[in-house]
Amino acid sequence: MILAGGDGARLQSLTRKISGDDRPKQFCAFQGSITLLDPTRQRIALSVPNKYTLTVVTQTHERFYKPLFRDSAENRLLVQPINKGTAPAILLSALKIADLSPSATVAFFPSDHHFTNESQFMANVENAFAAVPTISETITLLGIKPDKREIGYGWIEPDGTPEERTNGGLLRVRRFWEKPASRKSSCVAVAYGIAL
Repeated sequence: MILAGGDGARLQSLTRKISGDDRPKQFCAFQGSITLLDPTRQRIALSVPNKYTLTVVTQTHERFYKPLFRDSAENRLLVQPINKGTAPAILLSALKIADLSPSATVAFFPSDHHFTNESQFMANVENAFAAVPTISETITLLGIKPDKREIGYGWIEPDGTPEERTNGGLLRVRRFWEKPASRKSSCVAVAYGIAL
Protein backbone atom coordinates (compact mmCIF):
# COMPACT_ATOMS: atom_id res chain seq x y z
CA MET A 1 0.00 0.00 0.00
CA ILE A 2 1.42 3.36 -1.05
CA LEU A 3 0.28 6.26 1.10
CA ALA A 4 -0.16 9.22 -1.26
CA GLY A 5 -3.09 11.12 0.23
CA GLY A 6 -1.24 13.83 2.13
CA ASP A 7 -1.62 17.53 1.38
CA GLY A 8 2.10 18.36 1.53
CA ALA A 9 1.44 21.56 3.49
CA ARG A 10 4.96 21.90 4.93
CA LEU A 11 6.59 22.10 1.49
CA GLN A 12 3.77 23.92 -0.28
CA SER A 13 5.71 27.14 -0.84
CA LEU A 14 8.46 25.12 -2.59
CA THR A 15 6.10 22.95 -4.63
CA ARG A 16 4.16 26.06 -5.67
CA LYS A 17 7.39 27.60 -7.01
CA ILE A 18 8.24 24.43 -8.94
CA SER A 19 4.81 23.49 -10.29
CA GLY A 20 2.91 26.78 -10.25
CA ASP A 21 0.01 25.31 -8.27
CA ASP A 22 -0.79 23.87 -4.84
CA ARG A 23 -0.04 20.24 -5.60
CA PRO A 24 1.14 18.00 -2.75
CA LYS A 25 4.85 17.11 -2.83
CA GLN A 26 4.25 13.48 -3.89
CA PHE A 27 2.82 14.77 -7.20
CA CYS A 28 5.52 17.39 -7.75
CA ALA A 29 8.32 16.84 -10.27
CA PHE A 30 11.48 17.90 -8.43
CA GLN A 31 13.76 16.36 -11.08
CA GLY A 32 12.62 16.80 -14.66
CA SER A 33 9.23 15.12 -15.05
CA ILE A 34 9.73 12.58 -12.24
CA THR A 35 7.42 13.03 -9.24
CA LEU A 36 8.24 11.67 -5.77
CA LEU A 37 5.51 9.07 -6.28
CA ASP A 38 7.10 7.68 -9.48
CA PRO A 39 10.26 6.19 -7.89
CA THR A 40 8.17 4.91 -4.98
CA ARG A 41 6.08 2.87 -7.39
CA GLN A 42 9.20 1.66 -9.23
CA ARG A 43 10.94 0.75 -5.96
CA ILE A 44 8.03 -1.33 -4.72
CA ALA A 45 7.77 -3.09 -8.10
CA LEU A 46 11.24 -4.56 -7.42
CA SER A 47 9.57 -6.93 -4.93
CA VAL A 48 5.79 -6.60 -5.21
CA PRO A 49 3.96 -7.03 -8.54
CA ASN A 50 1.89 -4.00 -9.57
CA LYS A 51 -1.30 -6.05 -9.43
CA TYR A 52 -0.79 -6.39 -5.65
CA THR A 53 0.03 -2.73 -5.04
CA LEU A 54 -2.68 -0.28 -4.06
CA THR A 55 -2.24 3.48 -3.71
CA VAL A 56 -4.38 5.53 -1.34
CA VAL A 57 -5.05 9.06 -2.62
CA THR A 58 -7.43 11.88 -1.74
CA GLN A 59 -10.32 12.87 -4.01
CA THR A 60 -9.36 16.57 -3.99
CA HIS A 61 -6.01 15.67 -5.63
CA GLU A 62 -7.58 13.89 -8.60
CA ARG A 63 -6.17 16.33 -11.18
CA PHE A 64 -2.66 15.49 -9.91
CA TYR A 65 -2.86 11.69 -9.54
CA LYS A 66 -5.10 10.84 -12.51
CA PRO A 67 -2.38 11.45 -15.16
CA LEU A 68 0.07 9.29 -13.18
CA PHE A 69 -2.34 6.35 -13.10
CA ARG A 70 -3.85 6.59 -16.59
CA ASP A 71 -2.20 3.27 -17.58
CA SER A 72 -3.14 1.51 -14.32
CA ALA A 73 -6.24 -0.46 -13.48
CA GLU A 74 -8.87 1.67 -11.72
CA ASN A 75 -8.98 -0.81 -8.83
CA ARG A 76 -5.30 -0.05 -7.99
CA LEU A 77 -6.41 3.27 -6.44
CA LEU A 78 -8.16 3.65 -3.11
CA VAL A 79 -9.67 7.14 -3.06
CA GLN A 80 -10.42 8.67 0.32
CA PRO A 81 -12.97 11.51 0.26
CA ILE A 82 -10.77 13.87 2.32
CA ASN A 83 -7.35 13.72 3.93
CA LYS A 84 -7.67 12.94 7.64
CA GLY A 85 -4.03 12.01 8.20
CA THR A 86 -1.86 8.92 8.09
CA ALA A 87 -3.62 6.74 10.69
CA PRO A 88 -7.07 6.96 9.02
CA ALA A 89 -5.45 6.28 5.61
CA ILE A 90 -3.76 3.18 7.02
CA LEU A 91 -7.03 2.03 8.62
CA LEU A 92 -8.98 2.56 5.39
CA SER A 93 -6.28 0.69 3.46
CA ALA A 94 -6.15 -2.18 5.95
CA LEU A 95 -9.94 -2.57 5.84
CA LYS A 96 -9.90 -2.63 2.04
CA ILE A 97 -7.11 -5.22 1.94
CA ALA A 98 -8.80 -7.33 4.62
CA ASP A 99 -11.89 -7.35 2.42
CA LEU A 100 -9.90 -8.34 -0.68
CA SER A 101 -7.58 -10.86 0.98
CA PRO A 102 -8.09 -11.52 4.72
CA SER A 103 -4.79 -13.39 5.17
CA ALA A 104 -2.61 -10.92 3.26
CA THR A 105 0.63 -9.53 4.61
CA VAL A 106 0.58 -5.77 4.13
CA ALA A 107 3.39 -3.25 3.75
CA PHE A 108 2.77 0.50 3.91
CA PHE A 109 5.09 2.79 1.96
CA PRO A 110 5.04 6.60 2.15
CA SER A 111 5.08 8.14 -1.31
CA ASP A 112 7.59 10.88 -0.61
CA HIS A 113 10.81 9.17 0.53
CA HIS A 114 14.11 9.05 -1.32
CA PHE A 115 16.68 6.23 -1.20
CA THR A 116 20.04 6.12 -2.91
CA ASN A 117 20.13 2.31 -2.76
CA GLU A 118 16.62 1.17 -3.56
CA SER A 119 17.53 -2.47 -4.17
CA GLN A 120 19.12 -2.70 -0.70
CA PHE A 121 16.05 -1.10 0.86
CA MET A 122 13.74 -3.56 -0.90
CA ALA A 123 15.98 -6.45 0.20
CA ASN A 124 15.27 -5.31 3.77
CA VAL A 125 11.55 -5.22 2.98
CA GLU A 126 11.80 -8.79 1.67
CA ASN A 127 13.57 -9.82 4.90
CA ALA A 128 10.68 -8.32 6.87
CA PHE A 129 8.21 -10.29 4.74
CA ALA A 130 10.24 -13.46 5.32
CA ALA A 131 10.03 -12.92 9.09
CA VAL A 132 6.20 -12.88 9.05
CA PRO A 133 5.75 -16.59 9.85
CA THR A 134 7.83 -16.26 13.04
CA ILE A 135 6.37 -12.96 14.25
CA SER A 136 2.77 -13.05 13.04
CA GLU A 137 0.29 -10.48 14.37
CA THR A 138 3.12 -8.02 14.90
CA ILE A 139 4.03 -4.70 13.35
CA THR A 140 7.52 -4.41 11.91
CA LEU A 141 9.16 -1.05 11.29
CA LEU A 142 12.07 -0.64 8.95
CA GLY A 143 14.33 2.13 10.14
CA ILE A 144 17.46 3.86 9.02
CA LYS A 145 20.23 4.89 11.34
CA PRO A 146 20.48 8.66 10.94
CA ASP A 147 23.71 10.37 9.95
CA LYS A 148 22.82 13.44 12.07
CA ARG A 149 20.39 14.58 14.74
CA GLU A 150 17.03 15.71 13.40
CA ILE A 151 14.60 16.94 16.00
CA GLY A 152 11.82 17.64 13.48
CA TYR A 153 10.88 13.94 13.25
CA GLY A 154 9.85 11.19 15.63
CA TRP A 155 12.36 8.47 16.48
CA ILE A 156 12.20 4.79 17.32
CA GLU A 157 14.43 3.57 20.15
CA PRO A 158 15.41 -0.10 19.71
CA ASP A 159 15.26 -2.42 22.71
CA GLY A 160 18.60 -4.15 22.84
CA THR A 161 21.85 -4.06 20.96
CA PRO A 162 22.60 -5.32 17.45
CA GLU A 163 24.17 -8.42 19.03
CA GLU A 164 20.77 -9.33 20.52
CA ARG A 165 18.96 -9.39 17.19
CA THR A 166 16.69 -12.32 16.42
CA ASN A 167 14.33 -13.29 13.61
CA GLY A 168 16.62 -12.24 10.78
CA GLY A 169 18.12 -9.21 12.48
CA LEU A 170 14.98 -7.76 14.07
CA LEU A 171 14.93 -5.89 17.38
CA ARG A 172 11.97 -5.09 19.58
CA VAL A 173 11.03 -1.44 20.06
CA ARG A 174 11.70 0.10 23.46
CA ARG A 175 9.77 3.30 22.79
CA PHE A 176 8.80 5.98 20.33
CA TRP A 177 10.14 9.51 20.83
CA GLU A 178 7.97 12.31 19.50
CA LYS A 179 10.44 14.85 18.08
CA PRO A 180 12.97 14.50 20.92
CA ALA A 181 15.53 17.08 21.97
CA SER A 182 18.86 16.85 20.17
CA ARG A 183 20.58 14.92 22.95
CA LYS A 184 22.67 11.85 22.15
CA SER A 185 20.60 8.67 21.87
CA SER A 186 20.62 5.29 20.18
CA CYS A 187 17.44 5.94 18.20
CA VAL A 188 16.89 5.29 14.53
CA ALA A 189 14.75 7.39 12.23
CA VAL A 190 11.59 5.69 11.06
CA ALA A 191 11.76 5.12 7.34
CA TYR A 192 8.79 2.91 6.58
CA GLY A 193 6.22 1.06 8.61
CA ILE A 194 5.58 -2.50 7.55
CA ALA A 195 2.47 -3.95 9.11
CA LEU A 196 2.78 -7.71 9.31
